[in-house]
Amino acid sequence: MAGKAVVSLTTGLEDPEKVMVAFLVAVGAAESGRPTLLFLTKEAVRLALGGVAVGVACDGCPSLPDLLQRYEAAGGRYYVCPICFNTKKLNAAALIAGAELQGTVPLWQWIGDEGATTFSY
Repeated sequence: MAGKAVVSLTTGLEDPEKVMVAFLVAVGAAESGRPTLLFLTKEAVRLALGGVAVGVACDGCPSLPDLLQRYEAAGGRYYVCPICFNTKKLNAAALIAGAELQGTVPLWQWIGDEGATTFSY
């Protein structure tokens, strides 16, 4: 099995190109057979809510809904920072498939002793 991958994203739709690049990296890892986790913090937590990650970042770029669909189909998961999420008073019942409120301790447990390749956006 390929090694794990973690993509940490702090940016939401205020920078759609950064979001798209983070998802492209995560999709590439997941579709390559790596266990992949997107760790969403700050404004990125909103992307884990249904109907938020919409649109196209740039002319010729893949749409965000397509990237999310590919990520889910490849088995990608999301850990959504519960502090960031709850501070914004968001609704946990609206989380998308594969997303769960999990903080840094569960993140480290998921990574485990063998480590992971990481990217941060």
